[in-house]
Amino acid sequence: MCAAEIEAARALLIHGKYDEAITAANDGMRESPDHAEWPLLLGQALGCVGKYPEARDALTKAAERFSTDLQLRLALYEALRSAGAIDEAKEQLAELDRLGGTRQWAYRSPADRVALGRVALMVGGDPKRVLELFFDPVKKEQPDFRETYLASGALALDKNDFALAAKTFAAAAKKFPEDPDAWFGLARAYAASDSEAALDAVEKTLKFNPNHTGAQLLIADHAIDAEAYDEAAAALDAALKINPNLPEAHAYGAVLAHLRGDEKDKRDEKAARAAALKFWPTNPAVPHLIGRKLAQKYRFAEGAALQREALGFDPEFLPAKAHLANDLLRLGQDEEGWRLIEEVQKADPYDVVAFNLTTLRYVIAKFRTLTSEHFTLRMEPREADIYGDRALAFLERAHATLTKKYGLALRDKTIVEIFPDQKDFAIRTFGLPGGAGYLGVCFGRVITANSPASRPDSPVSWESILWHEFCHVVTLTLTKNKMPRWLSEGISVYEERQARGSWGEQMKPRYRAMILGEDLTPVSELSAAFLKPKTAAHLGFAYYESSLVVEWLMEHWGLEKIKRLLADLARGVAINAALATHFAPVEKLDADFATHAQQLANNTGPKLDWTKPNRGDFASETAVETFIAENPNNYDALIEQAKKLLAAKQWEAAKAPLKKLIDLYPGQHDAHSAYTMLARAHRELGETDAELAVLSQVADLASDATDAFERLMQMNAARKDWPRVLDYAARYQAVDPLRPEPHRYEAEALEATEKKPGAISAYRTLLRLGPSDPAEMHYRLARLLHASGDTTAKREALLALEEAPRFRAALALLLEIAGKPSTLPADATK
Repeated sequence: MCAAEIEAARALLIHGKYDEAITAANDGMRESPDHAEWPLLLGQALGCVGKYPEARDALTKAAERFSTDLQLRLALYEALRSAGAIDEAKEQLAELDRLGGTRQWAYRSPADRVALGRVALMVGGDPKRVLELFFDPVKKEQPDFRETYLASGALALDKNDFALAAKTFAAAAKKFPEDPDAWFGLARAYAASDSEAALDAVEKTLKFNPNHTGAQLLIADHAIDAEAYDEAAAALDAALKINPNLPEAHAYGAVLAHLRGDEKDKRDEKAARAAALKFWPTNPAVPHLIGRKLAQKYRFAEGAALQREALGFDPEFLPAKAHLANDLLRLGQDEEGWRLIEEVQKADPYDVVAFNLTTLRYVIAKFRTLTSEHFTLRMEPREADIYGDRALAFLERAHATLTKKYGLALRDKTIVEIFPDQKDFAIRTFGLPGGAGYLGVCFGRVITANSPASRPDSPVSWESILWHEFCHVVTLTLTKNKMPRWLSEGISVYEERQARGSWGEQMKPRYRAMILGEDLTPVSELSAAFLKPKTAAHLGFAYYESSLVVEWLMEHWGLEKIKRLLADLARGVAINAALATHFAPVEKLDADFATHAQQLANNTGPKLDWTKPNRGDFASETAVETFIAENPNNYDALIEQAKKLLAAKQWEAAKAPLKKLIDLYPGQHDAHSAYTMLARAHRELGETDAELAVLSQVADLASDATDAFERLMQMNAARKDWPRVLDYAARYQAVDPLRPEPHRYEAEALEATEKKPGAISAYRTLLRLGPSDPAEMHYRLARLLHASGDTTAKREALLALEEAPRFRAALALLLEIAGKPSTLPADATK
């Protein structure tokens, strides 16, 4: 029998023609019984269709005849495990290890070298050494051997090195463009970070192997994340038609039944688990997979219990130990969680997630812990000094407001960790760097958040973030983490706006266009909008639309109905059924909400012309003028005209289009809106009262308008309107408490109003931030301390003189503190 026929049979296996591959292998065994490739292909093909006992028997007989064939024995090891013969599998692995150690000289073919590397990994070999000794040399010597790419990519996936896996499988897909396993590896590599690319790779996988069960499982996994449970069930049915005994498919079926949660589903869940464990009753991968998916739905307690079950089956099953560690950290059970992560990292130093978390542990160990009645707050020490107490007090205010509103008594303290480094936040939250679009995440009783230091060029109110995330604590607790993402996010954004009108996602021109265009998602499909947004704007729109749904439900049916909805979800009622019970059938909700959203969009700047100009309409000043004359109320044209006039320093002329924009569209929440541009025109013209009035509107409409806050502090300080100075200083600090400007104005206002303790605290905070004039700040602090009878005033006076040795006022104060008369003039010259 020629090698070409063996390759043809192998191609049948690779491309999913399993029955034909089985027939070809049986024919080959009859005609060429001396070729080990035939029983190898037979065993692999039988495994692909779920005939695990038959695969075990066929490979066992072949191994007796071809006792030193490494590839055959490796396939037998896998078949024994699939058939539940675990003790025999362990003996087979020991024999593989012995053969690899004593007969390595005999295994020179590329396939044998890759098999040696795989065995070395199974017995605990150093992954780096495996790459250097086995996989990389084969790839260099035989660049057209596919198995090397697949083995190297699988190793990267096992170590959570998704970037390396993507690179490896992309190279494989380029070299073998019709290889379904290369595309499937690429899909797995992209699954965690780029769902669109992953699904594209899955499509390619199924194009070249329509019977690829792994691809169907990945589709089901993605659909479960999107709460598209019917789609997930269809993918699982497709996989089970190919392999009716596929443990992973039955495990996913158990996940689906658990998430649906009625009595029939509970029976289905039990049956699915039994089917998944039919051949191997102690297969740790089954409870591990179920627990992993439940944890992705924020059901960490259930996930942790399943990972413990997996470890009961096999205490050395590292994936379960790693996921259990993460679940415990997200449940606030830090001591055991960190211990387990350390165990995983020691057992597998090349696991990227375990390494990242182990490293992060030492960062968190240096954080300062602040506590209050309901919170444990961990922060970097310098930030804790600057705004830790304020953050803790703010969290208590959120707790008092939201727990009362939703009728919840939280049993445990909420843990909040604030990270000045975005990478550390991502590792704590996701295990890997990335997640740049996330500002905070809530796992139930644990909140992780980025501090203002992590986003110096994109200010966002940290207060609104914490309010949003604590609202998740409330709703996730009320529902026992059994709520769809859209509802969870929608309530949190809605409650942001209830707390302060300028917080949370707001209607903006782009969202208006998306509602009236083709981007409005039906209520019944809203969770999917978070899973694969086309752009960052689409993700923001998903948050905004979800909050509009909640606002609409609140306005039409009331808070009590929402609370009953949450109670039903806690009992395991499916979201659409709960919506139908308390509001209306989901089909009607979809239609009625779409009408409501469109009305809202049409009522946004209703007298403005929102038509998008053509590219040439703004090609020149003349073109702009012509377009404006023909379209006097066009939004984009008015903005363009105002920008051109401001750029030309035609301040008076710029006021007309800007005032028109504001009259026709007063609800502009952007910090760089027409209000901001109009304020600049007033400032350049010296129209201080008008500028102050417009900037006050900016401050009320935009929560992150730090430039406006600073100018308002300056203007109100000049007028000695100290209450307003304090108000805008607080608003500025709610966005970025790490800048000195708001603390300086706060200190001056408190000093001017003779609130000495507050002024002392503000000056001390200011000095931690490195003000531009430290001598002056030390002097002012010394003066306040001395007036309060605090002996540390002397130290501050000396520090002022250290910065500016000829600072006469500081020297006079020092003499006064020492009880000595001063002949220096009583001014503040340095």
